[in-house]
Amino acid sequence: MNDTLQTPVQLTLHDSEQELLNELATFVTSTLTQRDAKLVAYNGERWNGGFDLPFLRTRFCTHGLEWPFGTLPYVDVMDVFEKRFNTSEDSLSGVYGELVGAGLNDLDPFADSGEAVTVWEGGAYEPLITHNVADIRRTRVLMELAERYCSKSDFSMKSLEPVSNEG
Repeated sequence: MNDTLQTPVQLTLHDSEQELLNELATFVTSTLTQRDAKLVAYNGERWNGGFDLPFLRTRFCTHGLEWPFGTLPYVDVMDVFEKRFNTSEDSLSGVYGELVGAGLNDLDPFADSGEAVTVWEGGAYEPLITHNVADIRRTRVLMELAERYCSKSDFSMKSLEPVSNEG
């Protein structure tokens, strides 16, 4: 496995958060929903630590935008590692380190995601991008690992489709 961040990453700048969210929604509907894709997170929405989906829901709601992820199946791979593996850690970097090795953990400029928040608040975006790309790549590696060792029934696939699409 290549443990560098050489994977092409396209970075775009937007004048506002709403413009960024509109671009994300366009990408989801024009690209992800056209493929046999699933949305995978590691601790993506748990209370007291989950981040990704609560953050996105809040920001889309704040701007009055439609939720674009409704047609994608979703799985939080953290659940599989808590139930089907005997690791002493439960964090993304901890589980990755125990089962895969240092690799991508060594590329992450932060010891934990809390540091990333502090850097974001200070406006230092380059290390934050490196952290996020490392998180994405670690999550992907762990999902592939879980798919190799666990049965389909071990994954709690979930729908992200809102109960009501009325605004």
